[in-house]
Amino acid sequence: MLRHNLLLIYRSLKRYKSTFFINLIGLSTGLACALLIFLWVRDELSMDKFHENDSRLYQVMEHRILESEIGLSTRTSALTEPTLEEEMPEVEYAVTCFDLKDYTLSVDTKDIQAAGQYVGEAFFKVFSFPLIQGNEEQVLDDRSSIVISETLAKNLFNTTDVVGKMIEWQHEEHYQVTGVFKDVPQNSSMQFDFVLPFRIYMEDAGWASRWRTAWPHTYVLLKSGNDVDQLNEKMADLIERKTNGEVTHRILFAAPYAQTYLYGNYENGKQAGGRIDYVRLFSVIAVFILLIASINFMNLSTAKASRRLKEVGIKKAVGAGRSTLVLQYLGESTLMAMLSLVVAVGLVILLLPQFNQITGKQLYLPLDSFLILSFLSITLVTGLIAGSYPALYISAFNPAKVLKGYVDKSVGELWARKGLVVVQFTLSIILIVAVCVVYKQIEFVQNKHLGYDKENVLYFNRLGSAENLETFLSEIRKLQGVVGTSSIGHDMTGHIASTQGVQWPAKAPNDITEFEMMPVNYDMLELLGIEMAAGRTFSREFGTDSAKVLFNEAAIEHMGVTDPIGKGVRLFEEEREIIGVVKDFNFESLHSEVKPVVMWLAPQRTSTIAVKVQAGKEQETIDQLKSLFQTFYPGFPFDFQFLDAEYQAQYVAEQRVSVLSRYFAGIAILISCLGLFGLAAFTAERRVKEIGIRKVLGSSEWKIIQLLSGDFAKMVLVAIFIALPLSYYLTSNWLEGFAYKIDLRWWYFVGAGALTMLIALATVSFQSIKAALMNPVKSLKSE
Repeated sequence: MLRHNLLLIYRSLKRYKSTFFINLIGLSTGLACALLIFLWVRDELSMDKFHENDSRLYQVMEHRILESEIGLSTRTSALTEPTLEEEMPEVEYAVTCFDLKDYTLSVDTKDIQAAGQYVGEAFFKVFSFPLIQGNEEQVLDDRSSIVISETLAKNLFNTTDVVGKMIEWQHEEHYQVTGVFKDVPQNSSMQFDFVLPFRIYMEDAGWASRWRTAWPHTYVLLKSGNDVDQLNEKMADLIERKTNGEVTHRILFAAPYAQTYLYGNYENGKQAGGRIDYVRLFSVIAVFILLIASINFMNLSTAKASRRLKEVGIKKAVGAGRSTLVLQYLGESTLMAMLSLVVAVGLVILLLPQFNQITGKQLYLPLDSFLILSFLSITLVTGLIAGSYPALYISAFNPAKVLKGYVDKSVGELWARKGLVVVQFTLSIILIVAVCVVYKQIEFVQNKHLGYDKENVLYFNRLGSAENLETFLSEIRKLQGVVGTSSIGHDMTGHIASTQGVQWPAKAPNDITEFEMMPVNYDMLELLGIEMAAGRTFSREFGTDSAKVLFNEAAIEHMGVTDPIGKGVRLFEEEREIIGVVKDFNFESLHSEVKPVVMWLAPQRTSTIAVKVQAGKEQETIDQLKSLFQTFYPGFPFDFQFLDAEYQAQYVAEQRVSVLSRYFAGIAILISCLGLFGLAAFTAERRVKEIGIRKVLGSSEWKIIQLLSGDFAKMVLVAIFIALPLSYYLTSNWLEGFAYKIDLRWWYFVGAGALTMLIALATVSFQSIKAALMNPVKSLKSE
């Protein structure tokens, strides 16, 4: 029987080649999209899950209770680690980590730039970064220890047998290698090449040893059987107790470490999504595309049912039960799905490099049992869904009627088919609107004036002390192609450090507003084109401005100071005079509103050098800068970034969503139109004699085209009316994540509907015109 059914399936596929290829293209494309998304979602869900003690590993963070909201800080006091280990019996280990930007490690004449961390002694006990060499109990005991990755060991020493060897750090200090760890896996949100003992940081930054200061990150490993809620209750007033009631707005709490990657957004103290939103979004898109492809199969299979009436009638007449027929047709759809899977896997292999480039991942197609079972399950479910309605519909035919060439054209069957087309195009229109809105928001973000000029500005970190800073800047100004240069102790693409240490006469006793701290050098504001709202900027013409400060408009508005120029404030317990107010500028992404900023003149605290270069002379200026940099800092690589590129990097997630959405929306429309094309062909074929009679009776080709296209146009029109309010709701919710966003224009939605209608009519019109131009004599010949 199985052999018989397979033979029938083969004959059916061979006989109806156009339907076969339409279904194969639709299903394989849909499955390929779903499999690519599956690989991406699987990778996202696996982030930070590889740690052996994942279920007991937590990150300690702070709720910041401000006037209008409860903020979140992932940074904590450096004193948090020892306090939790000593005072909280639930904690087995606590560890502090502080990220280091790229630093230069040297062995003999070999210099390599690598990223690292200062970490607590329990680091390798808490996190599962296996040591190839060294003992996790001792590798970080000594202040002069350094533990490096397997790849870094090979690059520096050409071997991993390096314990006991010396490494020069920043051409200043020497550290002894006490261990080598396996390279950090790609599914770790924590990426680094080496670690140093955290005590080095504590000794170098004495100000960090205060509860008022929050800079590093803290992680805890709970003892088995302990409840994190109990720990959170005990930690809630820890900072208040340690500061004798002076700091009451910072509340410690612990959240599962592996969840912080996907669930990193908090609103008013409650978890409110994060990257998980994109995981859900693309999972829904995968389901949408598979559903659209399955609907094609249902519609085309149901439409061609009239061709299989006699087969069903004969089988039922000789005793075949309905269940037998259902199994046959479900087997046919499942076989089609399996064939589509083979094609889809080929497409995935072909497209994976490009997909990795778009997503920034290093995905591959592993042939593990979980993946194979997942793919087969997805395919099987798709095949069963795609074949369910046709199987139930065809198997229900009355054998006596179908053998006489008659079959009921039920209203239910007609509405079901139309309903499926409506669902297809509703999903497609939603995707088109989403693509349009995401694209316009990203365009808005990229083109919005931020309050400063980011074009043709490159920046890099200075090295060593600030003693030769002015000499270095002076030499930079002499280079051809340099428009200007200065230095700043902040970058323009994110929060760095804030303070509550701003005091003014009318400040309320309970005001705990944090001001972003920006130490600057002369000429920095002019370099970035930051405009003054009042007063003046720092200038050498007025002698020393070391006791002066600038605020932005948001700070002055919050302080409620009228006529601020010349007024006095206290910053870090020192009296200062306000000499100017700068217009608000966005130093964080447009997800956040502009925050209060305080600027003061402190060249010795400016670690970033900015250089504005002449347009069109970037490369030759960079070459000169590199040569000058190596003169002042021999042995160090010249590592720079352009400010506009760094700004764009803040929106990499949105940009990827935009690009992927365009591809997936295009595929959804393509699959929908493939189905519509096939359906129009069957409709025209079924009505061929009707068309012939109408033409004989004088109907024009245009009337025939209108007749055949009208029903499909009505279905697409219904889809438009359903999709537009749904797409408005979904896109407006997405835009809520931005403090600065576009307005949802009516033409985004009308345009998406009109585009869909045009594409659908163009698809149907091909078959309609073909049918309308047919010779009526041929169509009216008897069979």
